[in-house]
Amino acid sequence: MDGLGWTPHQEVPGQVIFLQVNHGLILSLWNRAGMAAELGTDPGTLDPGHGIAPITLSQNVASPAEVDAVLAQARLAGAAVANPPRRQEWGGYSGYFADPDGFRWEIAFNPTWQVNDDGHVTV
Repeated sequence: MDGLGWTPHQEVPGQVIFLQVNHGLILSLWNRAGMAAELGTDPGTLDPGHGIAPITLSQNVASPAEVDAVLAQARLAGAAVANPPRRQEWGGYSGYFADPDGFRWEIAFNPTWQVNDDGHVTV
């Protein structure tokens, strides 16, 4: 990671590491078991060809109310809510929807991260 100029900012050992790779862009690297727990599914469902792509795309927003609003907008656009929004063990609030290709999109509020008015995220 150092060779790429990316700085690890937060880590849950054995589960996930968060890297700020560019202004406003956060890369989260999960192990399968940690990702499956976050998605509320069995790790075997993350294998290619079993229905859930082993990647999530996340939009971080500035409040729990904004999480609810974005998920409602996705639902109105035809997305399936895969995990309704809820308070998370890590202290935030998030939920997931699935796009037509099966990718999981997380809409998240993390109280320890800053989301600027222009949408840029800082860890």
